[in-house]
Amino acid sequence: MKKNNLISVVVIIGLIVAASIWYGRNNGLLPVAAGDEAILYDGLFNTILAIAFGFFLIVEGVLIYSIIKFRRRKGDDTDGPAIHENLSLEIVWTAIPTVIVMWVAIYSFDVYTAMQGSQNLDGMAHGGMHQVVAKADHQRGGMPMAKATMASVNNDGVMMAGTLPTGGDDTVAIDVSAMQFAWIFNYPNEIATAELHVPLGKKVRLNMNAVDVLHAFWVPQLRIKQDVIPGRETYLEFTPRVLGEYPVVCAELCGSYHGGMRTTMVIDTPEDYQAWLKEQQEIASTDPEAIVASRPMVSTSQMTEQEYLSGKVSQMGGTNHMAMHH
Repeated sequence: MKKNNLISVVVIIGLIVAASIWYGRNNGLLPVAAGDEAILYDGLFNTILAIAFGFFLIVEGVLIYSIIKFRRRKGDDTDGPAIHENLSLEIVWTAIPTVIVMWVAIYSFDVYTAMQGSQNLDGMAHGGMHQVVAKADHQRGGMPMAKATMASVNNDGVMMAGTLPTGGDDTVAIDVSAMQFAWIFNYPNEIATAELHVPLGKKVRLNMNAVDVLHAFWVPQLRIKQDVIPGRETYLEFTPRVLGEYPVVCAELCGSYHGGMRTTMVIDTPEDYQAWLKEQQEIASTDPEAIVASRPMVSTSQMTEQEYLSGKVSQMGGTNHMAMHH
């Protein structure tokens, strides 16, 4: 009898573990992972979710079993047995969660430091990212952390497995200015745009500053967010891995039009990225007024309503006549 009970418990535990791992890998709660940092983050998220789902199954299973097993039978009006003080059970249900919480804390710190890299945090806002240290033959939460390559792209626009490119000369540096309520991206050769373009497989460094109030740069598909602070430069580093267009939003309440402070990050192939830079350079050389970076940034608090609306209408491709009739 005891042997059968033991077998039943082992089978139930095995089913719970299998269901938890499956749900952790197939929960579908996160958007596409478009960068190395997203893979690290997703591994941690899916592991924690699998653990939580396992505990949910255990608690609900015990609850349903108890409702059925210990329900009051018809005609039974007696009191239940007085059961108390099970020291072994109390030790088990205290020790197991303690070990799990400590392990998750260590794992979380490991992911955090891997995403931060060797970044110097002195005087920096929280959340800055640095070079991701990809680890070969190392699995986190059932998700293999494989190195990536710049050699080829599959039909879905995802980098194929291989060797992770290093930083240094391969880093693409872009200056980012945040203002109410727009993002301006400044590239070399006096190129400035309201849309962010980055090359696939290259480490990208965004040097960010705000000209008026506190903003926050957030791309959900990269799982990264960084405060953009007036009077202080912050930065963000990431390596894009999946071709496509992704939303860039301000994640810090910055004023009455905060909800509209959005733009797009486009991950191009290296060839398309170079072609886009060349096109922007030609536009800048023929139309100096298009070079936003050449003008001194003015805080919106110093603008008249007409000046502010004219700038916004211009970004949307309209005319000053539209602003006059706003």
